[in-house]
Amino acid sequence: MSDTLYETESLCPECLRVVPARLVRTAEGSVEIVKKCPEHGEFREVVWSDVEFFERAFEYEFKGPGVENPQTDSENGCPLDCGLCPCHESTTALGIIDVTNRCNMNCPVCFANAEAKGYVYEPSLEQIEEMLDLLRSERPVPAPAVQFAGGEPLVREDIVEIVAAADERGFHVQIATNGVEFARNPELAEDLHAAGLNVVYLQFDGLNPEIYEEIRGSRKVLELKKEAIKVLEREGISTVLVPTLARGVNDDQIRPMLDFAREFEVIRGINVQPISFTGRTPREERERMRITIPDFVKLVEEQTDGRIPAESFYPVPIAAKIARLIGQLHGKRKPEFSAHPICGVATYLLDEGDWYRPITDYVDPDAFIDALEEVAEKAGSLDRKRDRAKAAWIVTKYLRRVFKGLTGKRKLARLVLDVVTKGTYDALADFHWNALLLGCMHFMDPYNFQTDRVRRCVIHYATPDGRIVPFCPYNSIHREEIERKFGVPLEEWKERRNG
Repeated sequence: MSDTLYETESLCPECLRVVPARLVRTAEGSVEIVKKCPEHGEFREVVWSDVEFFERAFEYEFKGPGVENPQTDSENGCPLDCGLCPCHESTTALGIIDVTNRCNMNCPVCFANAEAKGYVYEPSLEQIEEMLDLLRSERPVPAPAVQFAGGEPLVREDIVEIVAAADERGFHVQIATNGVEFARNPELAEDLHAAGLNVVYLQFDGLNPEIYEEIRGSRKVLELKKEAIKVLEREGISTVLVPTLARGVNDDQIRPMLDFAREFEVIRGINVQPISFTGRTPREERERMRITIPDFVKLVEEQTDGRIPAESFYPVPIAAKIARLIGQLHGKRKPEFSAHPICGVATYLLDEGDWYRPITDYVDPDAFIDALEEVAEKAGSLDRKRDRAKAAWIVTKYLRRVFKGLTGKRKLARLVLDVVTKGTYDALADFHWNALLLGCMHFMDPYNFQTDRVRRCVIHYATPDGRIVPFCPYNSIHREEIERKFGVPLEEWKERRNG
């Protein structure tokens, strides 16, 4: 017996038709999506393995500001009108631009690189600049950050110029990479840092060489990644480890990665992405490998012997509420991570010398939000110079109440207070350099797809045809069309290059 939690729409994983769907509570205490295609029949897929955690996540639901200047019209419905359409409910917190589908690796699990596809998708520098301008033109809040991805973005000969173009437009600049080029060409990290690179998102699946042999085709890849991290450490570039987590493959690697992160000052985050399934995948295989967000949280708690408990993780939209309140204090709207409550969770970890403790041991997030609301009501705008000192005093007075066990943690209090009173990227960066972000973003595939999640997406691809497409529908529906439209047959591309 199952109870319907709410209704939405999804995709038929066979034909990608949009079909009605329900999220249901199962007798085992999990949440499944149930849908029926008139041609291919019924499909069921686990969405969250813990219904109580699911309901707790919805306590932090947050409505975003929507988009004032959409690029496409609402004609065929979500997710077919992506671009962004008027139905989208969140602005872009992170823009992604795929700068190539070429790669310097040939992973057995990858079917998206140029060699496998038979064509090269590689927008010109001019097209990339137009996409950057598109992201910065978004209203009411321009995209604050951009991530260059691929393929492997570091194989672009003009990647330094691309990063510089983003920096010139005021972006917080990220690169998603396998790290191999940094290991082979250490000077590249220096050049990119000088051009404006802020953060490297490093594909990193664990500390066991056998993992890389299975999914990357070579045990040597791990050593190359370690060498890349040493290069980034010398250059001082903030680095986030990005493991693709699959049950039975590397789900035992969370604790080893946390221990590893303590060895390098530049590792400022571990952002886990549970495996998503493209193409037709048998239900037995999906059930064997699928990891949902509650599964991840449980793995963390188990592998850390309870030192990082499930209760220390909060859904992403809690950050949106904090950002909006800080924006009210400074009289300027801030980027809001107003994602769907079940898109992701995170916590911050503080290194206590012997090991980590979650920030929730020191700060009550719910009390923090309550205090911010009081501050916003009483302090007014911090941008009014004559009242700034008084407003900052009010902020300090109210926020100090939310800290628990502050002995020896006055630095933490100052960092948090600076984020609120200054409201700048620099203040946020200072905080990040003193804490480790541990998060999990579960991107959708056609099996667990929900249009209500799509409409709240905050991570968007910019495309050469002047559109901004949410992450999950881009990878499930739109990528093939866009890359083929702007791609060049592989042999033709090689002839042009050699000519």
